[in-house]
Amino acid sequence: MKHIKLKTINLKNNPQYNERWLQEIIADDPSIIGIGDVVLKDKERIHPGAGRLDLLLQDADGYGRYEVEIQLGPTNESHIIRTLEYWDVEKRKYPQYDHTAVLIAENVNSRFLNVISLFNGVIPIMAIQVTAIETSDGIGLQFTKVLDTVRLGYLDEDEEVTEKTDRSYWETKRGTKATVALADAIVSIVSTFSPSAELNYNKHYIGFTIEGRSFNFAICKPQKNAMRLTIKLPQSDETDRLISESDIDILDYDKRWGAYKLKLSNAEIESKKEILTNLLKQSFELRT
Repeated sequence: MKHIKLKTINLKNNPQYNERWLQEIIADDPSIIGIGDVVLKDKERIHPGAGRLDLLLQDADGYGRYEVEIQLGPTNESHIIRTLEYWDVEKRKYPQYDHTAVLIAENVNSRFLNVISLFNGVIPIMAIQVTAIETSDGIGLQFTKVLDTVRLGYLDEDEEVTEKTDRSYWETKRGTKATVALADAIVSIVSTFSPSAELNYNKHYIGFTIEGRSFNFAICKPQKNAMRLTIKLPQSDETDRLISESDIDILDYDKRWGAYKLKLSNAEIESKKEILTNLLKQSFELRT
């Protein structure tokens, strides 16, 4: 088979295919940048005193938002600063979403890649390099993720900094006796494949201990009317389909933690016990 050498073009110096053109291409089909199933929420979003955010994207079926700054040519200080400013403004204004800063440039050089990497882990940030390829039919775009967000570890990996509480705290301050009892139902499921499992009460979540040691492959967050169960599992079409077909109320997939967030009632736990056992056991086995 004949090898055809691809011809790349520099968008920064091209009078026709400019930054606005690239912005429109991405806005028309945000999935091409390779960060998942995302939709356009806004473009040229005005931030008083900070300029205009090129693109605001959002997970099609979740709570993730992406503040996207586009730059032709190599990365530079001003674009990195603007990317972080836009991320900060949106995060402060809409804290109910999981925000990620995204910088798209033609050349993410090693110097600035190192600088961006310093922020990662504290600020979720992605760097994506775009390459324009000229063909007989037009211009093709290739997006390469050169820096991804840091996947956060299990909560028990830094358990010593977590403030301990007790059952009474969760029954009176965060949830109710009825919703905390839902965590009992979950640990009862876990005990079918790990008999030593017990609940571990912390200020921000109820985790698990296995043989007396923190082991948070999943966490419970009782609320006033229901309970949120977070199960740490890689996202897959099979798991998405399993949860969807079971009619369990899925809140979203937390990409940074790598976990499914479910909203459960007592009736759902009882009727969906087999599916929940399957998901929890998968997560447990990955952790071990």
